[in-house]
Amino acid sequence: MARVCEICGKRPVAGNAISHSARHTRRVRAPNLKRVHAIVDGRRTWIHVCTRCIKSGRVVKAG
Repeated sequence: MARVCEICGKRPVAGNAISHSARHTRRVRAPNLKRVHAIVDGRRTWIHVCTRCIKSGRVVKAG
């Protein structure tokens, strides 16, 4: 599964984790994705969406 929201396209973002001693190590911030039953084009289907899209009502959940 690609970690991408199927509604808004939010995807992982790479950067640096910076410790107290200012050492840099690579890190990835992944979106909070959930697998939900949703109505897409009049049909029930499973999609991966971020919780922000669920909370804002962009997803019409089935059932």
